[in-house]
Amino acid sequence: MATSAQSREGLLRRGRRLEYFTVAYNSAEALASLAAGLYAGSVSLVSFGLDSVIEVASGAALLWRLGRDWDRPRRERAERTALRIVGWCFLALAAYVACEAAASLIRRETPQRTIAGIAVTAASVVVMPWLARAKRRVAAGIASGALRADSRQADFCAYLSAIVLGGLLLNALAGWWWADPAAALAMVPIIAREGVEGLRGKACDCREG
Repeated sequence: MATSAQSREGLLRRGRRLEYFTVAYNSAEALASLAAGLYAGSVSLVSFGLDSVIEVASGAALLWRLGRDWDRPRRERAERTALRIVGWCFLALAAYVACEAAASLIRRETPQRTIAGIAVTAASVVVMPWLARAKRRVAAGIASGALRADSRQADFCAYLSAIVLGGLLLNALAGWWWADPAAALAMVPIIAREGVEGLRGKACDCREG
């Protein structure tokens, strides 16, 4: 039993380190994406930056959750609260992205080429899958639905990175101005789905091992 308790505490420490990395990385990602997106007039890159801001909030919520090893009823309440907060944030972001992308298409706004935006999204295509796998391993070890949901957010961030990167490259290399808002629109159902699942508390179905 003592060994099991020590192992669980080690997993909790690893979970906290992963969330500290998530907060630090996504903070830098958000700042770089928002700055580059606003400068270039890229709705997809700005939306990606806002998604990173929400992931920072999600990471902070998980740090609160992993701050101590509560009993199961209190842990489940904390996880449901964290999931719902993040869920509402994602739904708000989906609505914003849909409106901004549609407006950009209607106005035929042409974003500038942005090497910084391409570099940021390319880095996330590499980093986020690794982060998702690491979080899933810890989530399985401590039976944390919230951490498992957070690992899915890292997966979705990788998908979004690839979508935004594709739009930025098509605009930069082929001059397809509409690829940027189209990429933003492609992000909407992914973001909205994650928000709905968070509000339903769908991931809070873990069982103690």
